[in-house]
Amino acid sequence: MTRFRIKGSIPALVTPFRDGAVDEEALAALVEWQIAAGSAGLVPCGTTGESATLSIAEHDHVVALTVRAAAGRVPVIAGCGSNDTAVARAHIARAAEAGADAALVVTPYYNKPGQRGLLAHFLHLADHSPLPIILYNIPGRSAIDMTTATMAELAQHPRIVGVKESTGDIGRISEIRHMCGRDFLILSGNDHMTLGIIAHGGHGAISVTANVAPELNARQVEAALAGDFATALALQDQLWPLHQALFADASPGPAKYALAMLGRCREEVRLPVVPPSEMARAAVDAALAHAGIAP
Repeated sequence: MTRFRIKGSIPALVTPFRDGAVDEEALAALVEWQIAAGSAGLVPCGTTGESATLSIAEHDHVVALTVRAAAGRVPVIAGCGSNDTAVARAHIARAAEAGADAALVVTPYYNKPGQRGLLAHFLHLADHSPLPIILYNIPGRSAIDMTTATMAELAQHPRIVGVKESTGDIGRISEIRHMCGRDFLILSGNDHMTLGIIAHGGHGAISVTANVAPELNARQVEAALAGDFATALALQDQLWPLHQALFADASPGPAKYALAMLGRCREEVRLPVVPPSEMARAAVDAALAHAGIAP
């Protein structure tokens, strides 16, 4: 298998809803906007896509819709994680059938399997996967932190090609480069840290902010990757309040509120996520204004 490579700004797409169902028209329009704005790829059915409250059928359908809308113009990295290894394996199979380019697989949440369990889970998936796999390490949501030693062992598998790094520890980036090799793909999972992660050797970001400010986010990541840190820092100053405001309440509530203000989709979320508070809305409004993004 050719080692999957990607760099740049990659939105972790929201899943638009209309009256409780997936809004297929709004999703297709979001994909068009993202590609036109310079996004390097697309991630449907990640955390920001409310994968935890999508049915299995909805999940696989959203991946297929995204692949169809992208039409080969940018890679689609399908969110395929689950705390049930069999379900994750099935998601990967369906994503491959739909034409996705890679699978993003989060560490199994709630189960707290330990490092031996993580190895067993990911090696089973990789052994049976028709797609390259990008690990997703986010201990704040999954309650388990994959050590870099475990990651390095997994990186020996030809289908495990990289990681979405969301520990919040900038030192992990150099550690991953040292232990997993410099060709191991490292993508930021925290928008506020993307600039620093690229400076330490990262290759881009799977981004929440890119949902709302795709062009600015793409320009910042591209500048940083090109070594133009003066431009990237100026864009960081412009985007910083938005990075913060989009997590002023449970995600993706603030992001969907911002997109609704921009006329891109409805604000609708699924329980237990609720629409953002008035304080969070005010923070988003101020951040959009600061970034120069007009509703």
